[in-house]
Amino acid sequence: QVQLVESGGGLVQAGGSLRLSCAASGRTFSTYVMGWFRQAPGKEREFAAAINRNGGSVYYLDSVKGRFTISRDNAKNTVYLQMNNLKPEDTAVYYCAASRQYLSGSNIRYEYWGQGTQVTVSS
Repeated sequence: QVQLVESGGGLVQAGGSLRLSCAASGRTFSTYVMGWFRQAPGKEREFAAAINRNGGSVYYLDSVKGRFTISRDNAKNTVYLQMNNLKPEDTAVYYCAASRQYLSGSNIRYEYWGQGTQVTVSS
């Protein structure tokens, strides 16, 4: 089992940047595929980005490609989401998730979830 704690959210103006971090407990972090999801008010949770176990493969939602970068540091049990050129439509609670399955954008593949961190982008 793994526990996930997100940090780094906040309020930023459109065009700005934020870096989210997700710290995982336990010694098995490198055995998990990691993902970032987001949920805007009144909307369903949606996939944003995912990274495989060794960081060699990544997968993004089309609308964040070229603006968001997911990375991981297995020595630090941490996954990151660098978000650049933020837009008001990126406003959401961002969740970190862990999966023992394959690289996927489907939330049903992820067994463990953090509590989320709020990102608000003002226009």
